[in-house]
Amino acid sequence: MALNLADIRKDYSKQELSPEDCAKSPITQFEQWLKEAMTAEVPEPTAMHVTTVGEDGRPSARIVLLKGIENGQFQFFTNYLSRKGQQIAATPYVAITFFWPELERQVRIEGKIEKLSDEASDQYFNSRPYTSRIGAWASEQSTKISGKSVLVTRAAEFGMKYLTHVPRPPHWGGYGVTPDRVEFWQGRPSRLHDRVLYELNNGEWERSRLAP
Repeated sequence: MALNLADIRKDYSKQELSPEDCAKSPITQFEQWLKEAMTAEVPEPTAMHVTTVGEDGRPSARIVLLKGIENGQFQFFTNYLSRKGQQIAATPYVAITFFWPELERQVRIEGKIEKLSDEASDQYFNSRPYTSRIGAWASEQSTKISGKSVLVTRAAEFGMKYLTHVPRPPHWGGYGVTPDRVEFWQGRPSRLHDRVLYELNNGEWERSRLAP
């Protein structure tokens, strides 16, 4: 049976949004929406689609989990030597998207990305479960391997090496994204969606409405 994707559509009507409704800061507005997503028990409310660009100019995207909002930055943790880590080193700007379909909402964030301090990375790494810390050593993220047994073997080796205390690998840590453009999207009927854009201008956030 052929899929008729053109006929798949949904009319959104749950809530409205205007620049006047929004907080002065996009960080405050985001935290409010994230809290509402968590209260609504949206599956994986902190899941975010992170897009990076390599030296060849080609974008690459994946889902990671937001692990903190500190000092105006959206923070996540990963392997610095992974494909995304290499692309971030080449082009230190990313785009992030959150999508909460149950609330008919999405948030789009663009900004500069930088590594977090060693102290911040250590603090988060030490809060992870033991097996996750061992996994950070075992996985040479984004590299080709001959089979799953490679990971199992490496995990066993590092488990024997670090029986209790697992130090943070030097190639693993956090990133913080400092936004300069944030858009809040609220689905509305007839595809006349509400879109509120925040743009950073001379250190001040300006709000405006975008056509859908």
